[in-house]
Amino acid sequence: MPGHTARGSFRRATFLYSRFLDFLVVLTVAILIVPVTLQIFARFTDLLPRYIWTEEAARFLLVWMVMIGGMIGVREGTHFVVDLLPSLSGRKKALLDIVSGLFVLLFGFIFLWYGIEFTEFAWFRISELAEWPLWLIHIAWPIAGFSWLLFAGERIWDDVHILLGKDPR
Repeated sequence: MPGHTARGSFRRATFLYSRFLDFLVVLTVAILIVPVTLQIFARFTDLLPRYIWTEEAARFLLVWMVMIGGMIGVREGTHFVVDLLPSLSGRKKALLDIVSGLFVLLFGFIFLWYGIEFTEFAWFRISELAEWPLWLIHIAWPIAGFSWLLFAGERIWDDVHILLGKDPR
């Protein structure tokens, strides 16, 4: 079945993308430790000079860490989820998940659309302290929006198949 192969390839691609995001969030947290540690030692000891770039590095990494965490949360179905009716299952739960998923799609579209504009605004600007290109931080918004659309769309696809009484996988 050609459709089944395409769906399997899509699922494989989203799985690999999510594993890449898992790696990036761990890397971001690990790297974030360096400038924060430098700030702490410089502030409370005379062992290190007070580096100015550490403040911006920490801010850039924190934004990326939060945005990547949000992407992973949407993929795993743990972000933007409030389980008001935990006793629901099957088709009723799928219907409720579709409704909430549509709101995630809306937010994803907003983040993608306005995130592109946000990034274009910063394209030729630099940060004040470290003089890094600001688009490096601003581009996190449209990437998050795209990822939310991708992952929420995949979840909605599965829920539609549950509503239709088919196996979504």
